[in-house]
Amino acid sequence: MPHRTLYTDRLILEPITLPIVEAVMKGDRAAAEAILQARLPEAWPGTSLIERAFVASLEAIRDNPEKRLWGDRVLIARGEQRVVVGSVVFHGAPDEDGNVEIAYGVEQASQRQGYATEAVRISVEWALWQPGVRAVRATTMPWHAASRRVLEKVGMKIIGTRDHELLGELLGYERPSIRPHAPSQRRSVAPSSY
Repeated sequence: MPHRTLYTDRLILEPITLPIVEAVMKGDRAAAEAILQARLPEAWPGTSLIERAFVASLEAIRDNPEKRLWGDRVLIARGEQRVVVGSVVFHGAPDEDGNVEIAYGVEQASQRQGYATEAVRISVEWALWQPGVRAVRATTMPWHAASRRVLEKVGMKIIGTRDHELLGELLGYERPSIRPHAPSQRRSVAPSSY
C-alpha cells in the first residue's frame, strides 16, 4: 500500500508506485503522465534519471515495492497545470538501526526556487514520524553548495565523511528523531558508523 500524498504550500508530493516506476523505466512518457495526471519535464524519463533515481533493479522493486519504494514521492507543482518538478526518494525502508537515507532532485528549469528544501523538509518530517525510524541520513559532495544548504535548512548536521569509489569524498548528514522510543527499541548510532 503506498504512503499518503503530502502537501506543501507549492507542492503535491505523490507517492511513487510500481506502475509509475515501470512506466519510467520503460521510457513510456504517456503512461507515466497518465498515472500521475501531470506533465513530465522534457528530460524525463531518461537514462540519467533512471540511473540516479532507482538504486534497485526493476525486478527488485517488483519483488518488494513496499520496501524499495518506501517514502518515495514525485514533486508536482501546484497551479493551473500539474507539472512534475522533481522527486524525493529514500533508499528503501528503515535499516536494522532505524536509519533511512534520503535523496532528491529537481529538474533543471525548476531549480533555485526552493522546491528541494520544501520537499525534503516535509519528507524528513514524515519519515521521522514513521515506526522504526531513528534518523534520516543523506550524502552529498563537499563542493555541492546547493545540496548542502538544503540539508542544513531542514535541520540535518554533518556526521562524517566517507570515500566513494566513483564520486570521491562524500559528506554524511543526519537528523535524528526527537520522538522518544521504547527502551527495547533504542540503539546507539555513533558518527563513526557512517
